[in-house]
Amino acid sequence: MFSMKKFFVLLLASVLASTLTLPALARPLLVAAASDLGYCIDELAAAYRKTAPDAELKVSLGASGNFFAQIRNGAPFEVFLSADMDYPRQLARLGAADGATLAPYAVGRIALWTLDPQLDPARGLAALLSDKRVRRFAIANPVTAPYGRAAKAALERDGLWQAAQAKIVVGENIAQTAQFVQSGNAQAGIISFATLHSTRLKGIGRYALISQDALAPIEQGAILTRAGAKNPHAAGFLRFLASPEARAILARNGFSLRAGAAQ
Repeated sequence: MFSMKKFFVLLLASVLASTLTLPALARPLLVAAASDLGYCIDELAAAYRKTAPDAELKVSLGASGNFFAQIRNGAPFEVFLSADMDYPRQLARLGAADGATLAPYAVGRIALWTLDPQLDPARGLAALLSDKRVRRFAIANPVTAPYGRAAKAALERDGLWQAAQAKIVVGENIAQTAQFVQSGNAQAGIISFATLHSTRLKGIGRYALISQDALAPIEQGAILTRAGAKNPHAAGFLRFLASPEARAILARNGFSLRAGAAQ
């Protein structure tokens, strides 16, 4: 006679067998991206998913220096898209990322930007900072944001850093810096050229590119972190960033490209 005990044993075996044959759920790819990528990262992610339909990207945007500290302290980000090469290089030295995967994916530019129709950024940094109508001047944090570091370098190059201290307001990242100008909390500021290509800001206000003379290029680096070593989509997304399609997206969004990149 078929006992109830045997029935439950067979039922349990059946459940276990069906569970073991279920396809493994792909875990999302955790990407830490510099704020200047905020206006094109969704387009990059969507383009990558066309090549890898099972991929799910979860992107966090912020200052590169903050992400560096978080990844160094064990945050589970699997790909780090920094606004410079130095932060990912330091992670590699610390063993928190794979140095062999470090590669520049774009070159950024800084621009002087204002929404005040009475101010002309083409006159240059010195003229704008000396204008009494400019009570607050926004830059990103030079300690944690590479674009803030570039802004400080430009001001120092032109002998304006000390004189500008009374007017400078500091954004946590380049996105917040742009918000200061857009909200009127600052009458002008130095932001990334890519930010001005966003749908939200394109054509708003006036800007002038800041000369790169005597300034280090803002070369932006991507790296596979230690946490991403076992996720094939982490390496796959890094490879995709070097593709003509990804480079074309970056170029459309205000980034310069390294020699040989698609234009």
